[in-house]
Amino acid sequence: MKSKKTLIKHAAAIILAVVLFAIIGGSFYLVDFALINEEGKDMKASEKRLAERYPNVKQWCDSMRHVKAMRDTFIIDNDGNRLHALYAASSDTTKNTALIIHGYGCNSIQYMYLGYMFHHDLGYNIFMPDLYSHGLSDGGNIQMGLKDADDVMLWTDVANNVFGGNTDMVVHGTSMGAATAMILSGEENKSFIKCYIEDSGYTSAWDEFKFQLNDMFSLPSFPLLNVASTLTNLRFGWKFSEASPLEYVAKCKKPMFFIHSDNDTFVPSWMLDPLYKAKKGVKELWIPAGSPHALAYYDYPEEYTKRVKTFLLKYNR
Repeated sequence: MKSKKTLIKHAAAIILAVVLFAIIGGSFYLVDFALINEEGKDMKASEKRLAERYPNVKQWCDSMRHVKAMRDTFIIDNDGNRLHALYAASSDTTKNTALIIHGYGCNSIQYMYLGYMFHHDLGYNIFMPDLYSHGLSDGGNIQMGLKDADDVMLWTDVANNVFGGNTDMVVHGTSMGAATAMILSGEENKSFIKCYIEDSGYTSAWDEFKFQLNDMFSLPSFPLLNVASTLTNLRFGWKFSEASPLEYVAKCKKPMFFIHSDNDTFVPSWMLDPLYKAKKGVKELWIPAGSPHALAYYDYPEEYTKRVKTFLLKYNR
């Protein structure tokens, strides 16, 4: 009898060990899969994607580089990392400046279509940083907007000084860049930042990873996401729940324009509603019909430009 009980205990211990190993191993895989970025550093691939989707923008970008109107700049962040940005002054002297933040796993080159819109169509100075671990910036892991907001805060001062020290600045972010912009909006802002545009941002990194875990792998969030968040905190110093634009946008005191398609299946469209409701004060909303994630400009370039222009004429001053 004792030997049978011992056997059951040993079997249970083995099963428990296998389950724990699977959870921990799966959590390590999830962290690496979600936060270790190689694609966003492939500049040749980024140039190719820009040329395929926006050939006119690629030609414009090449011509701006050729005449040295598009320039590179670097800073060292608070942790000693070297960060990169592209910038270009408007052909006419202006205070109007757009700081444009790219999305997850991308870089400033892939979002040059927004640089084109602001610079070519709206006459703005443009400033386009590569977030940590993206493009030509240092770093080995994606930060989902939380620590990125600290870096972008540094970049806002750089951009303001580059363009004369007295700018009227809009911060425009898309996807993870939108999350970054919303987190930044809830911080103590510089007076030269007049308004924000968030395009396809998520409520929190936790919500986004929970959705993707189910959508891509048909797995529940517990316990993988809990363990993965703890591992992320141990490795990188932040938790998934802390990267929460929803909490920060509730503290935003400046105008914000929300853009989110009704057909977004990557950052699901339902996330727009709590974000929009959380924002107090001046806000505007556009829901592009049928566009995939972060492709409203691609589907509706003229309307996108017109709506952004209308918003900026009211609030970027």
